[in-house]
Amino acid sequence: MTEDILYLAAVADELAEFVRQTVPESETVQKYGGTLFTLRPEEKEGQFCGIFVHKKHVQLSFSNGAELTDPENLLLGSGKFRRHINVKSSADINFNQLEKLLIQASKL
Repeated sequence: MTEDILYLAAVADELAEFVRQTVPESETVQKYGGTLFTLRPEEKEGQFCGIFVHKKHVQLSFSNGAELTDPENLLLGSGKFRRHINVKSSADINFNQLEKLLIQASKL
C-alpha cells in the first residue's frame, strides 16, 4: 500500500468511529468495497450511510441523501437518492454538520 492509501484508510477509520459515536446503535456491513452502516441489518438495502476509500479521497455516502436538510451545502451529487461528501484529510471534516447529517440519515 502506498502512503496515501494508508493515510486515507486512517481518515476512513476516523469517520467510521465518528459514525459509531453519533449513531451507537448502528451495525456495520462490509459490502460494495466499503463499510456500510445500518440500523436494519436484516434488510438488504437498509443502510443509511457508507464509507469508501478511493485513490485520492474517502467518500462518505448517504443512501437517501437527497432527502437530507443540508444548509451548509456539504453534500455532492445529483442522483435521485444518494449524496456524498468527499474527504481528503481529517481537516476537511466538519464534525458538527456531519453529526446533524448522520442523525437525519439514520432516521430515514
